[in-house]
Amino acid sequence: MKTSDLSLCAIFAGCVAMAACSQATELSRLHYTPNVDIVSGRGVSPRSYSVMYSFGNLSDGNSPMARLLDVGGTFYGTTTGGGAYGRGTVFSLTTAGIEKVLHSFGSGTDGIDPQAGLVNVRGTLYGTTTGGGAYGRGTVFRIATNAAEKVLHSFGSGTDGTVPVSGLRYVGGTLYGTTLLGGAHDLGTVFSLTTGGTENVLHSFSGQPDGTYPAARLIDVGGTLYGTTQNGGAYDAGTVFSLTTGGTENVLHSFSGQPDGVYPSAELTDVGGTFYGTTQYGGTGYCGRSIGAGTVFSITPGGTEKVLYSFCSVNNSTDGCCPVSGLIDVGGTLYGTTEYGGTGYCISEPGCGTVFSLTTAGIEKVLHRFGSGTDGSRPFAGLINVRRALYGTTYEGGAHGGGTVFSITTGGTENMLR
Repeated sequence: MKTSDLSLCAIFAGCVAMAACSQATELSRLHYTPNVDIVSGRGVSPRSYSVMYSFGNLSDGNSPMARLLDVGGTFYGTTTGGGAYGRGTVFSLTTAGIEKVLHSFGSGTDGIDPQAGLVNVRGTLYGTTTGGGAYGRGTVFRIATNAAEKVLHSFGSGTDGTVPVSGLRYVGGTLYGTTLLGGAHDLGTVFSLTTGGTENVLHSFSGQPDGTYPAARLIDVGGTLYGTTQNGGAYDAGTVFSLTTGGTENVLHSFSGQPDGVYPSAELTDVGGTFYGTTQYGGTGYCGRSIGAGTVFSITPGGTEKVLYSFCSVNNSTDGCCPVSGLIDVGGTLYGTTEYGGTGYCISEPGCGTVFSLTTAGIEKVLHRFGSGTDGSRPFAGLINVRRALYGTTYEGGAHGGGTVFSITTGGTENMLR
């Protein structure tokens, strides 16, 4: 199996079981710090996109799986492949489509194969790699826009966790994150890390009932962390959990498959005290998958869960299938992506992915169906809202086949970023 195939495999719940016995040096995607537009609730205007870019041209990086980060009008992100050594990059991109590789992974113990996005802490960017480092099991790194990359922590030296596939959350001077594997039971961890590099395992997952294989970025609500696990729980179909910064974990919901969803891989979104998220499979839809085509769900901090929408609910793949990314809230409407569904075929799968909107009442609308040309395909990452436009990435497609950065309005006008 190729390295890139292993990387992709790890974010899919269907492949999680093999991850524990494979080379755990790759795996998942990110989510980001909400920007001012989302926090203020300003809606997205039906104005056209402004920037374009296609990956895969020489050493600029390829196959992005992570959500973008907007810092003062410049986008920052990661690619899982490409760069000078073929093991991924950190890049910047202007709204005029000018891309710059800030760091190419793979030159030593600096980490390899980053699949999560970045977090900005006072002008310094922090992120994770799924492999590499001193022990070959992943890293947390930092990089400034005008400085070299530095590894803050290398995973794999004991029970500290391995293979961090999710991005970091910065809360009160400390970084928090998850690892897909490792910990006391090799089923994943939640960890804290100071910006100076001191790491501490807050919780080691054990399977049932507390969950296994956390692949999503955490959210912070009033000093309590909330997240999801892909597997584990009462039915081994994933969980939503809460965790105090002192390490006390509580399972809010165990997914059971159908109709409430299977394998949540994405971070939650807090909208007015209710959390919203996605499951990769499950629900009442079909699209050729006996375990369902995925859902959008809501859940209260007290654990009351409700399915808002089941993809492919009419045995039709054009509305999207298999969401692996989280949602964003813009003016009371949720926006997200699905890896498959829509129209056409990508790697013998039905459809190349979609961008969709969903009201909190469960009314879904497809804004764009990928795969019509060089517009990109298979969007793993969620969206960001910057100055009245939505921006995202696709893992494949584009002019060079290595993925794209795209912008889209709520009216559905999409264009890749170069």
